[in-house]
Amino acid sequence: MIWPSVDMASIHIETTGNGPDLVMLHGWAMHSGVWDGVVESLSQRFRLHRVDLPGHGASRDCALDSLDQMTEVIADRLPGRYSVCGWSLGGQVAIRLALQAPERVQQLVLVASTPCFVRRADWPWGMEDSTLTLFMENLARDYTQTLNRFLTLQVSGSEDQARVLAWLRKSILRGQPPTPATLQAGLKILQTSDLRAELNQVSQPVLLIHGRNDVITPAGAADWMQQHLPRARLVLFPHCGHAPFLSFPEQFVSCFDAL
Repeated sequence: MIWPSVDMASIHIETTGNGPDLVMLHGWAMHSGVWDGVVESLSQRFRLHRVDLPGHGASRDCALDSLDQMTEVIADRLPGRYSVCGWSLGGQVAIRLALQAPERVQQLVLVASTPCFVRRADWPWGMEDSTLTLFMENLARDYTQTLNRFLTLQVSGSEDQARVLAWLRKSILRGQPPTPATLQAGLKILQTSDLRAELNQVSQPVLLIHGRNDVITPAGAADWMQQHLPRARLVLFPHCGHAPFLSFPEQFVSCFDAL
């Protein structure tokens, strides 16, 4: 499908390092600078392509419409063959990339991600739908406070909550924050996307990295993915919430030794 309203040139990708191509995809409301703490180490082994998702960071002028649109627009700007590391919402984009172009995507690293963010009758490892609805409603009333609440959820369960929360807040302030419309569209994706039925079609090797105390994407989701992905390996970080690469950067980088 062609998305006529999207300017593909407005997708920002920062490339550094040498080695096999590794694409890095951040989560909702963030930007590619969230990976700063692990870039130096990873760029010694990989050619990193840090993508600002549509509507985020320096891709702020590229409209965010849907998970499929986001995936297609990004795919057109990526190398011919690559591995992809996606955090949270970025993990769902990574799964879509692997499904849409299996001949291009070599391996997946899914960080604190999930096939389904919302709790359902047959899916206990998600957030309450009402919680995401409340976030959507509150964005229009108090943009800054709503973002702060989401950041606080991300660090919940980590042993170093204050440090990681301060880092996330500083990271958001480094760039121009997404518009309320972009954040609303991103929350809608989190609320409606469900990739469970397609997950067993992912043929690539998958490394799952997850915090045991994650309250946004509970660790049960990672256990489920390990069982339903044909070629998956799970690494659980104890005393860790939704951002293992921030809480334990050295351990996070060491997980890539198997790639």
